[in-house]
Amino acid sequence: MMVVEVALHPSPSVSCRSGLVLLLFALCVCTDAQHVAAVTNPLPAAFSDLLPHFLVEPEDVYIVKNKPVTLTCRSAPATQIYFKCNGEWVHQDNHMIERSLDPPTGLPVMQVKIDISRQQVEKVFGLDDFWCQCVAWSTSGTQKSQKAYVRIAYLRKNFEQEPLGREVSLDQEILLHCHPPEGVPPAEVEWLRNNDLIDPVGDPNYYITIDHNLIIKRARLADTGNYTCVANNIVARRKSSSATVIVYVDGGWSAWSVWSACGMDCNTWRSRECTQPVPGNGGRECQGLDLQSRNCTSELCPQSASGQEDVALYVGIISVVLCLTLLLIVVILVYRRKKAGLDADVADSSILTTGFQPVGVKPAKPENSHLLTIQPDLTTTTTSYQGSLQTRHNATGKLLVSNGPLLDPLPDGRHTLHNGKLTPDPANFMTRLSTQSYFKTMPRDMANTSYGTFNFLGGRLTIPSTGISLLVPPEAIPRGKIYEVYLTIQKKEDIRLSLAGCQTLLSPIVSCGPPGVVLTKPVILSMDHCAEASPDSWAMKLKKQSYEGTWEDILQVGEELPSDPYYCQLEAESCRIFTEQLGRFTLVGESLSMAAAKRLKLVLFAPVCCTTLEYSIRVYCMDDTQDVLKEVMQAERQLGGRLIDEPQVLLFKDSYHNLRLSIHDMPLAHWRSKLLAGYQEIPFYHIWSGSQRSLHCTFTLERKSLSICELACRLCVWQVEGEGQSFSIHFNIAKDSRPLDSEFLCSDSSAPALAGPSAFQIPYLIRQKICSSLDAPCPRGVDWRLLAQRLQLDRHLNFFASKASPTSAILDLWESQHFHRGNLNQLAGVMAEIGKQEAMIFLVMDGEC
Repeated sequence: MMVVEVALHPSPSVSCRSGLVLLLFALCVCTDAQHVAAVTNPLPAAFSDLLPHFLVEPEDVYIVKNKPVTLTCRSAPATQIYFKCNGEWVHQDNHMIERSLDPPTGLPVMQVKIDISRQQVEKVFGLDDFWCQCVAWSTSGTQKSQKAYVRIAYLRKNFEQEPLGREVSLDQEILLHCHPPEGVPPAEVEWLRNNDLIDPVGDPNYYITIDHNLIIKRARLADTGNYTCVANNIVARRKSSSATVIVYVDGGWSAWSVWSACGMDCNTWRSRECTQPVPGNGGRECQGLDLQSRNCTSELCPQSASGQEDVALYVGIISVVLCLTLLLIVVILVYRRKKAGLDADVADSSILTTGFQPVGVKPAKPENSHLLTIQPDLTTTTTSYQGSLQTRHNATGKLLVSNGPLLDPLPDGRHTLHNGKLTPDPANFMTRLSTQSYFKTMPRDMANTSYGTFNFLGGRLTIPSTGISLLVPPEAIPRGKIYEVYLTIQKKEDIRLSLAGCQTLLSPIVSCGPPGVVLTKPVILSMDHCAEASPDSWAMKLKKQSYEGTWEDILQVGEELPSDPYYCQLEAESCRIFTEQLGRFTLVGESLSMAAAKRLKLVLFAPVCCTTLEYSIRVYCMDDTQDVLKEVMQAERQLGGRLIDEPQVLLFKDSYHNLRLSIHDMPLAHWRSKLLAGYQEIPFYHIWSGSQRSLHCTFTLERKSLSICELACRLCVWQVEGEGQSFSIHFNIAKDSRPLDSEFLCSDSSAPALAGPSAFQIPYLIRQKICSSLDAPCPRGVDWRLLAQRLQLDRHLNFFASKASPTSAILDLWESQHFHRGNLNQLAGVMAEIGKQEAMIFLVMDGEC
């Protein structure tokens, strides 16, 4: 019989309130060999009355980016140690335990470590303090260690106060202010002069205050230069904008003038005068240049100078054209040789092309009249359904029409399926949704909501003029089920979505539902994004909101697994999400370098008519997604605004620099700007966060009299030390006859909801035939893999292979991409190249369609 001495102290996984519970705990400990937390070797008698004391206690740590941190605790003599974080015991399985003996004393020493992740800190307390401490047991009692605080380290992009330029005389004191960005831990500050580090110890003329300001005690001529405040902590290093300090000598040169506007020769200049005071009584003129110029091609240059660079450009273009011509000749030769060697069972591609003719176009080969193809009549409202999709024709060749509900029972067990546009009652739909708690956050803005009723034949929902759609493929809804599906845009200000660090919102927040419905295959949600996509610059994540309202990362774009319920096809301006679960989604990006850029759309508006001396121009800077543009257009229409120039796109980089807007070249004899400063500025973080959908600045101009109607000026928008765009404005504010109008940007004639075959480009039975022909693997590779390659979708082969019908998943993605501009002839040509005769045509007997 083995006797084990047990320390009757509670384990973190057991809540003990009585002696009985302690006894049960002791018994459990003795029977669980894997999680034993008891004394297996009793302490020597000489040390049995010692309380544990800590050799190592946990210390404050910072989580940098997403790297977990480790807390360590070591105590002697100790029989068990557990961590408690924010008042709750950490589960014993999460402890890493090491036991040893202290050689000098023979005391048992126990060391325990735990890992803390960023998600644990954010999930419980967000950015508030998160603490842990360890508790050590011996046979004599317990001891608690000090609390160790775990904080998420960060450093904001924007300085709270940046240094401003100064012009001072010799020997004058100079004070340059700097308040670094908010950060954890607080940022340390240093100063640079012309990018060289300032050392107050080496040069006592410099002094850095406790508030991080720089004091130049006595200005010297050598102190003239550009001063930059630099803040850094364990996360990042930030630089403020540079402040130019000019030290002058009375009686010498006066201060330089401001740089002129960038001229047609891509040069800008400035001058100075020897006038403070003018040399007299035999005094000499000031020494040095009185005029400086510099190249300004990196700024907003009206036109580029031609020269050797242009010659190199033309030579490059000619070389590319020659290479493409040679490549085209080779492709034609290979194609002809391949076509000549095709098997005899490959049909003429023109037959397939005929099978995909648009509605109303008849096949042009009467000699093949016995080969008929499926032509769905999209002008009808219903078709009969029994087993497979069939269309009953009457004596005149027209389809039978019914005006009943979605599925009307027919006498012999058949059903009538509506096929076409859906027109449900909006008020009735919203009333039904409002009775369910999950839909309380749904907007009542019906202009940004679409809904429809679908069965196993699927359909499509589209929010016009937003680039947002939901494709419900055939067989996605189980047979026998009917779902009322909705699609809507959520306003960002109504949704709690916290972003940290360098994260930014790249897409609208889109809801589709109802959540929780059973789908037998993925639906495809399409929406725009504004990232200038580059694998090396971005880490993009798809987020989904849970029922509790928290946002979860469900997918790392580019690292998808075929077994996941989500998959993302990222395109240049949009993303398409395969999902088997409906809900609320958005795309978030984290910049990996300062080369990461968002596309901003710049749009200018002005009043349609003006009867006062003041005239305002509004400049919107928004994420380059169609839904935001639609929102701005609707708001301006209510304000009586008019688009005054074509929108332009600006790449806004993660360089923590602000966006500036200025107006130039205005005829001062007739107009003046009421802006006091030389430019307006939008802080970097306001744009980068993406939380504010449409930021704008207003330029208020004033004409000298009401008779002045001609307005000519240039408006510039640029990121400091980044790219810029320029608008040339020249029109009559009283008689604006330009054809450009906001309507052309919001023209979308697509129906919000389409059900059944009318929602798809590919006829249903042709789709079935293609799937049955290409799903089976072919030794020569003439199967769905070749179709994916020809459609440039071969990056997703593993995802397609995980589906019951890989061909069906490929065709679903093609339908999602090409609904508005689908070219069935192109798809037919691809099928002809693959050489699948049975996928191109099939016989149609009497009574079939």
